[in-house]
Amino acid sequence: MRHKLSLIAFLLLTAHCLLLTAQAKPIVEKVDPPNWWAGMKINKVRVLLRGKNLRFDKRVIRTNTSNLTVSNPKASKNGHYLFFDLHISPKTKPGKYRVMISGIVASDRTEFEFEILPRRSRKGRFRGYSPDDVIYFLLPDRFADGDPTNNDPPKSKGLYDRKFGRHYHGGDLQGLIDKLPYIKSLGVTAIWTTPFYDNNDKPDYKEMYPGMPFTTGFHGYGAIDMYGIDEHLGDQKKLREFVAKAQAMGFKVIQDQVVNHTGPYHVWAEDPPTPTWWNGTLKKHPNNNWQKWTAMNPRATYQTQSRNIDGWFIDILPDFNQGDPEVEKYLTQHTIWWLETYGFDAIRMDTLPHVPRWFWQKWMTAIKAEYPNVNVLGELFDGNPALLAYYQGGRRGHDGIDTKLDTLYDFGLFYAIRNAFAKGQDIRQVHQMFAHDWLYPNAEVLTTFLGVHDMERFMNEKGATIEGLKLAQTLIMTSRGTPLLYYGDEIAMPGGGDPDNRRDFPGGFPGDKRDAFTPEGRTADENSVWNHLATLGKLRKELAPLRRGKSFDLLDESQQYAYARVTSEEAVIVVFNNDTKPAGVSFDVSMIKPIPKSSIMVDRVAKVGDVNVRDGRISFTMPARTAGVFTVK
Repeated sequence: MRHKLSLIAFLLLTAHCLLLTAQAKPIVEKVDPPNWWAGMKINKVRVLLRGKNLRFDKRVIRTNTSNLTVSNPKASKNGHYLFFDLHISPKTKPGKYRVMISGIVASDRTEFEFEILPRRSRKGRFRGYSPDDVIYFLLPDRFADGDPTNNDPPKSKGLYDRKFGRHYHGGDLQGLIDKLPYIKSLGVTAIWTTPFYDNNDKPDYKEMYPGMPFTTGFHGYGAIDMYGIDEHLGDQKKLREFVAKAQAMGFKVIQDQVVNHTGPYHVWAEDPPTPTWWNGTLKKHPNNNWQKWTAMNPRATYQTQSRNIDGWFIDILPDFNQGDPEVEKYLTQHTIWWLETYGFDAIRMDTLPHVPRWFWQKWMTAIKAEYPNVNVLGELFDGNPALLAYYQGGRRGHDGIDTKLDTLYDFGLFYAIRNAFAKGQDIRQVHQMFAHDWLYPNAEVLTTFLGVHDMERFMNEKGATIEGLKLAQTLIMTSRGTPLLYYGDEIAMPGGGDPDNRRDFPGGFPGDKRDAFTPEGRTADENSVWNHLATLGKLRKELAPLRRGKSFDLLDESQQYAYARVTSEEAVIVVFNNDTKPAGVSFDVSMIKPIPKSSIMVDRVAKVGDVNVRDGRISFTMPARTAGVFTVK
């Protein structure tokens, strides 16, 4: 009898505990997305709640309006996450609405606000960029400190120290706003910055380097909140101000996004919303092997491709599993939320080849349905034109997939430029790279560049000179594609590997010894490069052939190269002498109709002087390590 009573008591106690657990009040700590809009193409919106006690047994979710209806709830086993669909009637007026989660007893109840916002005007936003533009790329933390009060914020104290290259240095959105006139003076028409995502609030001891006490997320690529803004840069209000002021000045604003991974300290790393949220788990996962080319290999198998797609970067960055439908929906909605919230014109997408190609096709379809003119620049860090072309949208690959991606960095041309103009190698490498343009669905819209934040700067290449830098700048500013300038290259800033290639811009920070934002604060060499680039910017704006003209190669020697950019009404001839001594050049231009067979052409940048066109031919001596941009006089 005593054993029976003990068993009954145990069962009653267990039942009581289960009842208390079931009745524990649900707690909502975070809502993703935090708001949405009526009339969007994505409707139903998949909402993700994070909190406690969110298991859904015998609970209902409802709103305080019939215009917002809830369906398809799904909770994680531990009760930390709850997904549900929210259908927004087109009749829904902007405002804050209540979403209520309630159980079978009165105490089992919570609610949170979900705001429906008015759609943004399309005027002056969502425009995309094109070869008519010149892009300026920068890291906000390393450009200008406009608000020292956010250098060492209470939320993440101790991460600011300009002595260390991997700490925060104080640059922010206010500094970027303050320097918009400077960027404009270069002839730039579009701005791309590294991500605004909220990054880790504590020292990072997982990614360690010699000489560094710890690292930080100053670069923005280690998100701990896919909807948050890092407090070192500013807040939502300041980001809106930056975008609005930049667009009012005529700039297009390109947002950097990441849908391959988060930072190692994201709460999801240890507690994912679904069992298949990541490729692997924090304790057991593949390490990325960087073998990007396996994506285009028709002989590849899953085992030869998987580490490039599923592997975690440097073994610590949690890798999204886009094959989980919840992940796919979350990442797509996150992109649209950022676009609609801030009105960006385009997206730069990080780590392109480490995400499945089928995802890009679906993601791009969703983006274009909402914003037809917004274009996407994909990062594929590889110099093989065949691989780059395989990822550009416009045709299907052997896998049957058209990624629909608008454009990529022209890494093939980047390597050729570095070899020719920094290292002094055969300039025909540049010509040979242009010869691969037929591989691309549209080579005319590729983004050309001399460097970005993931490699040493041009001036750190062995053999690099000011003259070589000017030659390289002339090439990207006069050839097909959209030129991209990395902050500091306009003053020949040196810089080795990461983080030395991400130096502070001189004059952007309190206490700087000089201000390179002004001519007076620059050296003679720096002013020479700055003025050269500004001249090229003006010419590109003035001369339509440099932006939209067809390209014709006219001369191809080991250290001399010439091409024409031609429209129906106008032609520009660009000539390079990469040799260390003067060289005679001679080539036929009789097939270039806008150039009279007997005429005079004048150099617009190098002061070579006038050259005569006689019987459709140009012959003259080009100074050493010089490029000329010639138009009919």
